[in-house]
Amino acid sequence: MEAVLEKENINVESQNWFKWILIALLVYGLLVAVSMIGSGFKIAAGDHAKELFSFASNPITALVIGIVATALIQSSSTVTSIIVGLVAGGLPISIAIPMVMGANIGTTITNTIVSLGHVKAGAEFKRAFAAATIHDFFNLISVIIFLPLEIAFGFLDKVGAYLANFLVGGVPMSVGGFNFIKPIVKPVVGTLKDIFISIGMQDIFLGVFMIVFGISLIFVVITYIGKILKVLMVGKAKDVLHKAVGKGPISGIASGTLITVLVQSSSTTTSLIVPLAGSGVFTLRQIYPFTLGANIGTTITALLAATAVSGPLAIFALQIAIIHFIYNLLGVIVIYGIPFLRNIPIKAAEGLAQLAVKRKLYIAVYVLSVFFIIPALLIAFT
Repeated sequence: MEAVLEKENINVESQNWFKWILIALLVYGLLVAVSMIGSGFKIAAGDHAKELFSFASNPITALVIGIVATALIQSSSTVTSIIVGLVAGGLPISIAIPMVMGANIGTTITNTIVSLGHVKAGAEFKRAFAAATIHDFFNLISVIIFLPLEIAFGFLDKVGAYLANFLVGGVPMSVGGFNFIKPIVKPVVGTLKDIFISIGMQDIFLGVFMIVFGISLIFVVITYIGKILKVLMVGKAKDVLHKAVGKGPISGIASGTLITVLVQSSSTTTSLIVPLAGSGVFTLRQIYPFTLGANIGTTITALLAATAVSGPLAIFALQIAIIHFIYNLLGVIVIYGIPFLRNIPIKAAEGLAQLAVKRKLYIAVYVLSVFFIIPALLIAFT
C-alpha cells in the first residue's frame, strides 16, 4: 500500500514539475508577444505613431477604451500587457495612463458575474453581490480622485519617469544593460520577422500582422497561465486566504497581493472571496482589504511584460508598468487610509446589494451602465 502511495506521489510531483516548466515557456511566450507588438507598431507607424493613436486623443476616451476592452476580455493582465506593447510602439504615456485606470474598472465585472451564482438565495446573494461590487466602487473612486489630478499635474507621469530612469541608472531613452530579457527574446522576434519578410510582406502589412499575432499570443498565453496556476496554486491560495483575511486589514491586503502574484489574475483572486462572503465565512469589511491587495498584485504582469521591450522607447514601457503599480498602491493608501473615503465603497456596495435583492433588474442596469452605457456617453460628449 505504501509503495502504491509513494508511486502516486512521485507521479503527482512529476506532473507538477511539467506544469511549472510549461508556465516558464508560457511566460517566455508573453515576453515574445509584447516585444512583437512594440516592433509591429514601429514598423507599421514609422514616424507617425502619435497620429496612429489619435483615436484616443483625450484621457476620457482612453479611460473608456481601458474599461470596455477589459470588460469584454475579462482580463486586466491581458489589457495592461497589450498597453505596455503599445507604449513600446509609440502610444503616448499621457494616453496609456487613463487606459490602465480603465482596465482596473473593467476587470471588476468578473466578480459581479461570479456573485450571480448566488442569485436565488436572498441573504446569501446580498452578501456576495456586495463583496463583488465593493471592488468596483473602490476603483471608480480611485479614478475620480486620481484622473483629474493626473490631467492637471501629470504627477504619475513624472514619478513613473523618475523611477524608470532611476532603475536603469539614469540613462535616458534606453534600458541598456538593465534589459537582460532582450538577448533571449530578440532572436525569436527577429526570426519571425525575417520569415514574414521572406514571404513578401510589405512594411505596413508586416507591422499589422506582427501586432495581431502578438495580441493573439498574449490572449493564449495568459489564458493558459491562469488555467495552470489555478490547478497548482488555488488550493494553496485558499489556505493563505483563510489564515490571513480575518487577521486585520494589513494581513488582508498582503494576502490579496500575494495570492494575485501567485495566480497572475486579480479576477481569480477576488472571485475566490465572493462565495466565501456569500456563505457568511467573512464579512464585507474583512474581505475589503483583500480585494485591494489584488489590485496591487495584478501589476506584476505589466512589470514582467515591460522587461521584454528593447529600443529607444523601452524606458516608456517600463514607465507605464511602474505607473500601474504606483497608481494601484496610492489608491489603497489614500482611499483605505482615510476613514471617510474608506467607508464610501462599503456603503455603496451594501446599498446596491439591497436594491439588487429587491429587484434583479438593478443588476442589469448597473452592469450595462458602469461598463458600457456610461463609457459610450463619455465618448460621445468628449
